[in-house]
Amino acid sequence: TSLTIDGIVYVVDAGFSKQKVYNPRIRVESLLVSPISKASAQQRAGRAGRTRPGKCFRLYTERDFMKELDEQTHPEILRSNLANIVLELVKLGIKDLVRFDYVDTPAPETLMRALELLNYLAALDDDGNLTTLGGIMAEFPLDPQMAKMLIVSPEFSCSNEILTIVAMLSVPTIWLRPPNQRREADAAKALLTIPDGDHLTLMNVYNNYQQNVHDRNWAWNNYLSQRGLQQADNVRAQLQRNMERFEIDLVTTTDPKRLYENIRRALVCGFFMQVAHKEGEKGSYVTVKDNQVVNLHPSSRFGLETQPEWVIFNEFVLTTKPYIRTVSEVRPGWLLEYARQYYDLSSLPDGEAKRALARVLNRQSRKRTAVDGRLSKGKGIRPSKKAQRGQGSVQPGIEDAMSRLGL
Repeated sequence: TSLTIDGIVYVVDAGFSKQKVYNPRIRVESLLVSPISKASAQQRAGRAGRTRPGKCFRLYTERDFMKELDEQTHPEILRSNLANIVLELVKLGIKDLVRFDYVDTPAPETLMRALELLNYLAALDDDGNLTTLGGIMAEFPLDPQMAKMLIVSPEFSCSNEILTIVAMLSVPTIWLRPPNQRREADAAKALLTIPDGDHLTLMNVYNNYQQNVHDRNWAWNNYLSQRGLQQADNVRAQLQRNMERFEIDLVTTTDPKRLYENIRRALVCGFFMQVAHKEGEKGSYVTVKDNQVVNLHPSSRFGLETQPEWVIFNEFVLTTKPYIRTVSEVRPGWLLEYARQYYDLSSLPDGEAKRALARVLNRQSRKRTAVDGRLSKGKGIRPSKKAQRGQGSVQPGIEDAMSRLGL
């Protein structure tokens, strides 16, 4: 940052930073601790002594600085999920994404994954053209997955709650856990926890914050970041203006049990690509599409009384081992209901998750057969609203579009 903070005299530089790195093969964005560049080290040193004499203490050797650190930080476009960028470029009418004059050209595989994601989200059609939904998604300052989730949430009568959850996911973590008060912080967090998952817990925290907004000590007493909650409030207000602009209704459901289920259904509509299935009794999970072994992050375990069979996650974190963070319980039937094309069994790797989905599919098939049998006997059954509305899945066939785009 170029912001000058008055009064800074000493800077301690550990030589590392947390960076988001997107892996297109497993389709997840990981938070990695990486060495900084020489340019970043110089910038950190520049924080000290701007308005008065100061010093920077580097916790690494001069040899490490000269030999180990890169000259410049790796460009963000080369280590990020490009779905947002691709959506914006298509909106601007740019068709040839490979030959576009980027300052730093991303890998074709990353572009392909971005196109694939946007097609599954129904933001692009099979020819790579922007859909009506995609045009609205492009107007929201959000990742496409969160934008899709927010736009479709009125169908589940929970847009007011999804708006809150998206705002909370858009700011840095609001949980404070001082080293000498971890037990107290964990106890305070437990009081705000909703057993169904971390997304609902974030919603509950925001709602409680709003009820105590005039109590300046409420956030501090509950080991929460006052600044983070205020940022979430500002983001929520901005997103609400966008929703009003596109006449997206703010609605809710009064029955808490039904509301919590509807929220998790809406989450699946946006994050169906980020689902993990519990394997064995050791508590580890495997991502459904890519067979990546992961574990629930310790900060997420408070959001679940027991480890469920299926979870949807917001973030993949690689520290001592691969973790998934901000998780909520989902049902396998929802994956087939809202993302049938993505969860085509023929494209899934062999494993317990595939077998579990096959069992769900067989149950659904037997149920449909029974319904058809009753209809053939003249016992008319009125189709449900879900059946009338359709599966809501998206078409993945964009190979021709990718070919035309040079991928």
